[in-house]
Amino acid sequence: MNSLFDNAIQSIQLGVDDYQSHDPRRPISAVRNFYAGVLLLAKEVLVRAAPNADPKDVLSARYKPVPDGAGGVELRPTNNTVDFTNLPERFKDFGLTIAQGPLTELNRIRTDIEHYYTDKSREHVREAIAKAFPVVSELFRQLHESPSKLLGKTWATMLDVRSVYEEELAACKGTFQKINWKSELLGKVTLLCPECGSHLVEQTHPDNTDHQCIDVKCRLCGAETDAERIVEVALEKYFEHETYFATRDGDTSPLHDCPECSVTAYITSSEHSGCLWCGETLGECARCSDELTPDNVSWDNSQLCSYCDHMTSKDD
Repeated sequence: MNSLFDNAIQSIQLGVDDYQSHDPRRPISAVRNFYAGVLLLAKEVLVRAAPNADPKDVLSARYKPVPDGAGGVELRPTNNTVDFTNLPERFKDFGLTIAQGPLTELNRIRTDIEHYYTDKSREHVREAIAKAFPVVSELFRQLHESPSKLLGKTWATMLDVRSVYEEELAACKGTFQKINWKSELLGKVTLLCPECGSHLVEQTHPDNTDHQCIDVKCRLCGAETDAERIVEVALEKYFEHETYFATRDGDTSPLHDCPECSVTAYITSSEHSGCLWCGETLGECARCSDELTPDNVSWDNSQLCSYCDHMTSKDD
């Protein structure tokens, strides 16, 4: 194995070894090592995709222009390599795919453990490894390498961790089975804990059917959340990428505060138009017939756009 691939394997093994330890100091290093191993494994996929290129050219996150001695410039890679924020884009440029969500979640949990250490950190490690497992598996497939052969007993441990996580996740999802979601979109978004980001959240009253009466408890950190907050956080996560690109490009975000109920659940997208919480749907302005949105509607009169409401008040 070359040094990059060797480091990836060893980092993943060290991370899982740390995870198995009962030493309360080891969970932090477990996440650090496991996260580093996954990133190194992803970098190995990129390097193998361009076998004739200098690995520095493949993995550099930035390039700087340097005079070439002939009146022009050449771009030289810096020492900054791709990380979880720009890795998916580099994979896309190479015609490859990688799931961004689990890497983002893994990094977030790592940061939480480093800055907000609690006695729940072992459970955080369990979820971090479990969520990243499919990514590791897919990366090995793209490398045409055998994880069971290279990782040995570490692979068996990861399979066990994933199995336990899937059981816990299924149990949590089961507590929401009786909810009468008012829209298909609201029913398919992933619920997560606003405090720690875990997907292991359960409804405390599984017989409840009303989405506005949901009370949620996180199995990971124990935080309790009401219905409005859990829906807002889920929608924020669901539209995270669309909101980012809309903000970057100067467009309107698909997620808004509802002018009727004030919950951040009013959607303006190709999937849905209206508030997923209270069902409010804005029509046309009664005065100018322009389409009403949360951005242009008058919050004093939902039948008018803000301009027409202003003009009407001047006439009065």
